[in-house]
Amino acid sequence: MLLPLKHTACILCLCSALLAFSCMSTKKDGGSVDRISAEEQVDLSGYWNDIDVRLVADHLVRDCAANPSVAAFSQEHGRLPVVIVGRIRNQSDEHIDTKIIAKQIQNALLNSEKLEFVSDADERLALRAERLSQQDFASLETAKQLRNELGADFMMIGSVKTIIDSSDTVTIRSYYVHAELIDIENTHILWAGEDSSIKKQITRSRYRL
Repeated sequence: MLLPLKHTACILCLCSALLAFSCMSTKKDGGSVDRISAEEQVDLSGYWNDIDVRLVADHLVRDCAANPSVAAFSQEHGRLPVVIVGRIRNQSDEHIDTKIIAKQIQNALLNSEKLEFVSDADERLALRAERLSQQDFASLETAKQLRNELGADFMMIGSVKTIIDSSDTVTIRSYYVHAELIDIENTHILWAGEDSSIKKQITRSRYRL
């Protein structure tokens, strides 16, 4: 049975409206995901992010690797200093995963070819457990020896701090990342550096709907 032309037009309009609403709802409620370059600087909240980690790590590494004390140690001992990364303390007002900072600094220092690194405390515990297990279960030819670890000469420690200056509409967040390279045997500080280049201005609208 054929519907009148008027009714057919109404049904078509209703279907079009439902389809348009469905598309709008999906876009609004479901959102979307877009891939961006890892090198692209994106700052949505004004808080610490991955770009800040890379910038700070690169600056501190350049400063440490270029320090005359590091070169003097290598010349005196005929080898590169061996470093273990200690605790990077978060003394800021926000949540910052300082393990990411420590790993980024470690990777950058390794790539500088000025220092050598050994695994951190948690990783060493796992490695020691594996070596002990090999004494019982691995063949004599392949079992790794005990008490044969490479001892570190220095420990790198550091901290992240923030200074905040705010008004009704503007907040300035300044980050200070400090790092030290300390002689494990005699606690002498071979190198100390600080990066204070990360400063962000967050502007808010005075009137909100």
